[in-house]
Amino acid sequence: METTEGTKKKKITGSEAVILSLINEGVDVLFGYPGGAIMPVYDAMHDYYDKLNHILTRHEQGALHAAQGYARVTGKVGVSIVTSGPGATNAVTGIADAMIDSTPLVVISGQVASSLLGTDAFQETDVVGITQPITKWNYQIKNAADIPEAIAKAFYIAKSGRPGPVLLDITKDAQFGEFEYEYKKIDFIRSYRPLPKTDYSQIDEAARLINLAKKPMALIGQGVILGGAEKEALEFLEKADIPFAYTLLGLSAIPTEHRLNIGMLGMHGHYAPNVKTNDADLIIAIGMRFDDRVTGNLDKYAKKAKVIHLDIDPAEVNKNVYADVPVLGNVKDTLPLLTEKISPNNHEEWLQEFRALINVETQKIINKQINPAEEGILMGEVIHKVSEAFGNDAIMVTDVGQHQMMAARYFKFKQSRSVVTSGGLGTMGFGLPAAIGAKMGKPDRPVVLFAGDGGFQMTIQELGTIFQSNIPVKVVLLNNSFLGMVRQWQELFFDKRYAMTELVNPDFQTICKGYHMPSELVDSREKLDAAIKNLVEQDGPYLIEVVVEKEGNVFPMVPAGASVSDIRLE
Repeated sequence: METTEGTKKKKITGSEAVILSLINEGVDVLFGYPGGAIMPVYDAMHDYYDKLNHILTRHEQGALHAAQGYARVTGKVGVSIVTSGPGATNAVTGIADAMIDSTPLVVISGQVASSLLGTDAFQETDVVGITQPITKWNYQIKNAADIPEAIAKAFYIAKSGRPGPVLLDITKDAQFGEFEYEYKKIDFIRSYRPLPKTDYSQIDEAARLINLAKKPMALIGQGVILGGAEKEALEFLEKADIPFAYTLLGLSAIPTEHRLNIGMLGMHGHYAPNVKTNDADLIIAIGMRFDDRVTGNLDKYAKKAKVIHLDIDPAEVNKNVYADVPVLGNVKDTLPLLTEKISPNNHEEWLQEFRALINVETQKIINKQINPAEEGILMGEVIHKVSEAFGNDAIMVTDVGQHQMMAARYFKFKQSRSVVTSGGLGTMGFGLPAAIGAKMGKPDRPVVLFAGDGGFQMTIQELGTIFQSNIPVKVVLLNNSFLGMVRQWQELFFDKRYAMTELVNPDFQTICKGYHMPSELVDSREKLDAAIKNLVEQDGPYLIEVVVEKEGNVFPMVPAGASVSDIRLE
């Protein structure tokens, strides 16, 4: 039946209305796990398998992270469906992760019948109350006729302005109820203003400061990617000849090999941008939020610099770092206005200061990681080799920990939306399901997951999803038999008192065999190149487990509470 606006209305159930509304919003892939309170929706879905590809994950958290991976690589809204009670509470971690990392999701949860609300019925939880602080909007639907408008609002809110997750909790009686269905997409909600008003006088002032600056430095955040402003950012940076550094989630917005790229910011970022932050006379923050892992000690952050902050979310301006010139709006719109007003410039002397420090880090750290002299395999050399084997043009997914920081440092990128990682929440277990979602979103691009032995086991059951749906994800499991990042802190700051961080691991090869996933073990450097070749050439999913140095550390490192310029090389 035709369902677009203006067609003849037809009486259908609320559950079918959910499915038709998703189709009308252009959803083609969704991730979920059925249960009693959402069963009517799954029953209705059975008639639309030709239009919707539902991926059955092994856990609701996996469904949420998969939807995040899908959203991050496509720019579309990710969709998850879960049941009530534990189904909904299992989804909370993924919702919180999406909120802090600005990932657009629509999460649909089933709920007990309206007559049972508040009675502590079987599998009843107040999911609206629980998720209110971690969603852009949430709403409980008790009437079938309210479903189309609620879903239209959910998609509009999730993807507009600064993106984020939205949750709709639908009671079982609303799923069974019948009404005359009509769907209208929404592009306006009274009192909701996703795009702030730009003050054009601030554009003039920002241009003035940029033209006067002798040592400007740009910070590229995920807002450039979310706004689709990669081209605009590049034109701005090249005209003004400004060196730029990425945040973790800003990685891949501009190709790694660009001459103005000075590296990644933050606690385990590159030496040059961290040290030179406190020498810069102008900081231009573009679509980033001055997270504590980027700034270090705020009392010592960029004290010589004026700050221009371009952002779509007014709440982020002056929250952590005072902005001398705030420029509100989507950076895709504001950057061209700024580029038009600035003068062409040349900052070669300033760039040479960065290059000198880049050379220091290359000699002291990078070369030793990618061409190690010691016998044990290092994370950096594995990641570097894998990146090159994929032509530096794969989608990189990570879990959370030492391998995440190493991957961010040693993997290279040629195109945008090539990084899927848990930034603000730092969710262990994120990687495997997120890689599934990324591959479903971009089936024509290679997707390679780097995971540690700790985080991998938190969602290891999603190997079953890969098997059932035949999703060709490539996995590099970096096994050091430790919760590596916590162990590193214990070594450096807790006198090597390794309290509960050493892992007694299972036989991962046997587990892979049980899930029918081809795999191989790399326990010596002589086996590494051949294993990576197999990883690249295998048509389907493939896992290589690499036994890496047990007590390796990630350097550089900004110690907690220190200034970014106090970054340690060892």
